[in-house]
Amino acid sequence: MNYRAILEKADLAFADLTANGGILKPMQAQWFIRLLIEQSVFMQLATIVSMRSPKQKISKIKSGSYIRRPDQKATTPDLLQVELKTELFKAELCLSDEELWNIIKHDKPYRAIMKMMAKVVSRDMEEMLVNGVLKQATSNVVDAAGSPISADLLRDLMEKMPIKHLHYRHMLRYLTSVGADFNYRKTIGDKFLRDDVPVFYWGVPLQPIPLFPENLGASNNQTAILLCNPRNIHVGIWRQIRIETSRDISKGTLKIVATLYVGVKFAEESGVAKAINIQL
Repeated sequence: MNYRAILEKADLAFADLTANGGILKPMQAQWFIRLLIEQSVFMQLATIVSMRSPKQKISKIKSGSYIRRPDQKATTPDLLQVELKTELFKAELCLSDEELWNIIKHDKPYRAIMKMMAKVVSRDMEEMLVNGVLKQATSNVVDAAGSPISADLLRDLMEKMPIKHLHYRHMLRYLTSVGADFNYRKTIGDKFLRDDVPVFYWGVPLQPIPLFPENLGASNNQTAILLCNPRNIHVGIWRQIRIETSRDISKGTLKIVATLYVGVKFAEESGVAKAINIQL
């Protein structure tokens, strides 16, 4: 296939991407959202909300319990709602003519391009989402004061968590950075470095998140931990996803830009404990 034929095939593939002003059709948008989730450790743990508008109400249980003593009367939980709002988010993928050539050789270049785009979008989104939940967690905070991650710190986080959220301890996770997870493994034995085995404290696993920040603090060498039920984290993605392309002839590159509206919110922020100022 000569270069002109490659460009013609590329034009056909991008015609699918940029039809309807670049707005993906509902089925395309749902497929793209699934690709985003597959690429992100964080989003696989969270609750994903495919939104029909830029804002949406999500429910939470504020009080009441499904567990009661025999002498207690059954009560209906007090259902409240919080608002999940999205913000403009953009990510871009630049392809050289050589890269484009290799993609267009595929039987389904549209799918190949969208998978590459999803990888870029998911990476940037995960960083934004993690930073968002770290800022929102303010009620139950433990200051590590420059100390590294330790069993004592994990215990302090557990003690900081309101007791009602410990009823379902098996659903909790310690979310932290890859570096913090590695440093903790070094302190508890070679087995946890040699083998890909989970690390637990009181039955709750330590879950490293690839894009969890490791540049916090005055010296940019600290991280944090979130103790929570990851399903308490709601990630909203408005289904109106736009894909646009722009070709730079002089540089021989093609730029593909994805525009989304994305938001993140704890359904119940009081069910989160956060450790700060953890030295790496």
